Amino acid sequence: MSFWRKLLRKSNENPLADDYLSQVEQVIALSYIDPYLGTDLISSNTIKRIFQIDNQLHISIVLNYPGLIVRPLIIDALSKALKTLNLFNDVCIDVQWDIPTHLGQRQEASRIKNIIAVSSGKGGVGKSTTTVNLALALSEAGASVGILDADVYGPSQPHLLGIPAGTTPQSRDMRTYAPVTAYGLKVMSMGLMVTEKTPLMWRGPVASETIQQLINQTLWGDMDYLLVDMPPGTGDIHITLAQTLAIAGAVVVTTPQDIALLDVKKGIDMFNAVDVPLLGIIENMATHTCSQCSHIEHIFGEYGGESIARKYQSEILGSLPLDIKIREQADAGQPIILAKPSSKIAKTYRNIALKLAVNVAEPGLITPLPKITFVND
Repeated sequence: MSFWRKLLRKSNENPLADDYLSQVEQVIALSYIDPYLGTDLISSNTIKRIFQIDNQLHISIVLNYPGLIVRPLIIDALSKALKTLNLFNDVCIDVQWDIPTHLGQRQEASRIKNIIAVSSGKGGVGKSTTTVNLALALSEAGASVGILDADVYGPSQPHLLGIPAGTTPQSRDMRTYAPVTAYGLKVMSMGLMVTEKTPLMWRGPVASETIQQLINQTLWGDMDYLLVDMPPGTGDIHITLAQTLAIAGAVVVTTPQDIALLDVKKGIDMFNAVDVPLLGIIENMATHTCSQCSHIEHIFGEYGGESIARKYQSEILGSLPLDIKIREQADAGQPIILAKPSSKIAKTYRNIALKLAVNVAEPGLITPLPKITFVND
């Protein structure tokens, strides 16, 4: 008897007969390929129980990423396929998710399962806008999510999330603060502590101490993911975050442009130096579609994200266009994933977010891109 069947026998109160179980396993394996795990539900070990009560088949599925979006797809695909066996009067499928915890957090951050650094190395590539849309996508998928705006000199998350001016974190003892909530996300930022007219002219040590206070004096509570909107560069704040937090991994946002890639490489090398795994690359502003003639242009070049992914044995989580709607919704404080939830761009953000969640849960699942050489004839 296989290990899989022994496991089912041990965990099931009413196990199926072997011949029935074989048929059910085969149908499950063929009827649904998880688009984020990249395999069937049997091979991915997400099936936890298969049993029957009277003539009713019960299947328990536990994903390692937030599955609110895929749950109906799984139930529909498996239910239709299993009913064709004509072995049971009814099929009941339960889909839940249990997000793994990255160990090692200290103090209040110990209640956060996974801390993810969203970095770029260079400013102006859309990192903050990407961060907020990824956070909203994860929340929409059923996860509890927060954002730490680590750019103390140029905090933008309060504006991107439409938090009214003058909103400040509440405190009972003037030592700890409750994060501000926006669209279901917990948010902490220096932009909530000072006004837009207040320039922060701090040296590195002061900025580093401030970011530690934002981390350790915020009452984050229980949370699945905290996305850290990293500042540009590879300075004091980056080192402080790497030393203060047990970061589960980093995702890097870049444009295909060579000048952006130079700084991206430095950022990835920095994460490698402090043992923070690279979870994937997001290529932003990859293409632009003319609003008049629908001609597609690669304004910032091509293959930049792919070249970085190959160099660092990582993967492209997704490519986003240079689109005026992203900018307009960001400026209005209504991220596009909320303002235009059915748009192609919103769907791309969702796919990227769930791929990221899977890579956080199982970093070994990252499949490096094949090595391709471009030759000019």
